[in-house]
Amino acid sequence: MTRRTATATAALLCALLAGAASGCQQGGTGGRSPFTGKAARPAPVLAVKIDNVRAARPQTGLDGADLVYVERVEAGLSRLLAVYSSRLPESVGPVRSARESDLELLRQFGRPAFAYSGTQTKLDPVVEAAPLYPVPLGKAGGAYSRSKERAAPHNLYVSPARALKAAPNASTARDIGFRFGAAPSGGRTTSSYTARYPSARFTFDWSAERHGWLVSMDGDPVRTTGGQRLAVPTVVVQGVRIHASRYHDRMGAYSPYTETTGAGPARVLRDGKAYEAHWSRPSADGGTDFTTASGARLAFASGQVWVVYVPQDEVGGGTG
Repeated sequence: MTRRTATATAALLCALLAGAASGCQQGGTGGRSPFTGKAARPAPVLAVKIDNVRAARPQTGLDGADLVYVERVEAGLSRLLAVYSSRLPESVGPVRSARESDLELLRQFGRPAFAYSGTQTKLDPVVEAAPLYPVPLGKAGGAYSRSKERAAPHNLYVSPARALKAAPNASTARDIGFRFGAAPSGGRTTSSYTARYPSARFTFDWSAERHGWLVSMDGDPVRTTGGQRLAVPTVVVQGVRIHASRYHDRMGAYSPYTETTGAGPARVLRDGKAYEAHWSRPSADGGTDFTTASGARLAFASGQVWVVYVPQDEVGGGTG
């Protein structure tokens, strides 16, 4: 059976079991997305590198992502790597350039499609050799468009559906180590958490009404293009090693490299509490396990997950 036949069969079964298609989403295996824990059908994975300076906000399609990774880039700023499978928004962006550490992070997804605006020349062959399907502007121009309402370079947007047509063999969603279910015992009641980079900060405020963490970036509430506050059920603050990569920009500033393999401390925010955790990802081809002090797997709340990478010694701060 081909991947496309399997996808179609899963979609049909989902509709039959639910009695209607309204309960079915794209992406995942076994009826549940391994990225969100919600009902889903098998579908390919697309990662999109998204701009995150003030001129790029509000971003489009961010609320439709299964996962959002927060990474540090040059000058202490941040960019987002959003992963889509369960749902495909009509448009996502603004799209920006890839970094070396994206390649290690994305290996856990098999061979996903990767949408980005471009890279510096020396990084191009490294991206081409990586186990993914690159669909940058130069390869899939029909998937991209420019907004007349914003100035370049903050005006490039991608159609996920069209980007995936340019990568027909992209891997379907698979287990990357996440587990979903009831909250573990313990935890510290937490109303707010702030993660800081030298030139950026992310604040997550618990909302019992929305049953999620309201996201703010650089002090500004994050809203969808429709104006609604973005609320995230699970936030993972993951302590990692961040050091200079092999590549630098035209001004000689080296891009930070975020090591997403290895092990270290983490703090998981869910249900209005913060849980101390340990993460482990022995190899780039595998996913990341999150465990409690007793060694038990730490379950996330179902729904969108944000993973914020910070230096290892900064995981313990930021709680309000």
